[in-house]
Amino acid sequence: MAKTEFFDSDPTVIAKTKELKREIKKLLRTIEEDDDLSVQTINQLQETLSDFKRATIKKMAKSSSLEMLETVSCPEEFRCPLSNELMRDPVVLASGQTYDKLFIQKWLSSGNRTCPKTQQVLSHTGLTPNLLISDMISKWCKKVGVETMNQYQSNTISNREVLNSLLCKVSSSNLQDQKSAAKELRLLTRKGTVFRAFFGESSDQITRLVNPLLSLNHDEHLQEDVITTLLNISIHDDNNKKLVCENPNVIPLLIDALKRGTVATRSNAAAAIFTLSALDSNKSLIGKSGVLKPLIDLLEEGNPLAIKDVAAAIFTLCISHENRSRAVKDGAVRVLGEKISDGLYVDELLAILAMLVTHWKAVEELGDLGGVSWLLKITRESECKRNKENAIVILHTVCFSDRTKWKEIKEEESSYGTITKLAREGTSRAQRKANGILDRLRKAMNLTHTA
Repeated sequence: MAKTEFFDSDPTVIAKTKELKREIKKLLRTIEEDDDLSVQTINQLQETLSDFKRATIKKMAKSSSLEMLETVSCPEEFRCPLSNELMRDPVVLASGQTYDKLFIQKWLSSGNRTCPKTQQVLSHTGLTPNLLISDMISKWCKKVGVETMNQYQSNTISNREVLNSLLCKVSSSNLQDQKSAAKELRLLTRKGTVFRAFFGESSDQITRLVNPLLSLNHDEHLQEDVITTLLNISIHDDNNKKLVCENPNVIPLLIDALKRGTVATRSNAAAAIFTLSALDSNKSLIGKSGVLKPLIDLLEEGNPLAIKDVAAAIFTLCISHENRSRAVKDGAVRVLGEKISDGLYVDELLAILAMLVTHWKAVEELGDLGGVSWLLKITRESECKRNKENAIVILHTVCFSDRTKWKEIKEEESSYGTITKLAREGTSRAQRKANGILDRLRKAMNLTHTA
């Protein structure tokens, strides 16, 4: 490997060393010529010698790193094709080839618009940090004792430049560039808060991110990475949630992802809707978009990878009363009822149904679906207090809205004492609802006896 001159030619180190040498010589002459030597001069010499010692040790450490690089065989993939040296800041050119940033920038600055290695004409001159190779080089340097290389790399990569470069690529017309940039953005926004925060600075950056999905034909893997990046961005804070949700392109793209994405894409789209709807001002905006129908359809499909994200999204949206009406209209009660009666995802779905029964049509549908029967079974058999609570809340609403259901309640109470038991052992809310049902039963019985 050719010897790099990066450390030895560091102008700051050279200038500092020369300056200290001059100062030491000057002080030594003063000591030699001045008979009336002051303590101050001696102290000054000691301080200067200490500074010189530190600079020398630092230089020796760097030289040692260089010697280590010369004696250790550097992996070929870590070398820049232009300099044949270990890359300090590896970046990817539009051709897909990796170069050291310093050398490829010189190549491009000279007016070249081709890849030095493949001679391919470049679709753009953006440079994307190759974080994978950078990490591999850092680990290799640490293993062989060249830790200073890792320090240099960490100081040279500008996060903002990285983001702009990746957004440039993801907005390009080249599918491979779009895919590689989208995958990198997904990774970066998952790992830390810095890149998620950058997206909160401007809606334009979000538009650039989703731009490749605005065409009719797009790659499913590209869609998955962009949708997941939107999820990562939304997690950051309320400002990001507001900016993402109010971008006119985002919600339609999330709906499209729910309808025809991969399972992972659909799950992440649902998770993004759940995250965005955590902000109250977004609930109405998202609900009006028509997103509840594809969420309910996905719930009906019952894919185990997506079901919990879908349920969480529906639940959070339905905290808003206007969205409850939309969910009922879009068939949520039937789908929820069928899943719960089959014993599927009872925890999550009962909580949603307990909110929806505040709507009169939901109560009517639930009665037609035979909901009282399986709700009583949950109240009687479930070991989960929360499920018992939600079941009795729904039963209370149904029974007080539909007098024809009291017969079934009375039979359950006569056979098993289910409601009485819950009135003693349930949560405080469950006890209130159970006691309300028991009071009504007693009044009904008294009326019968009187008659």
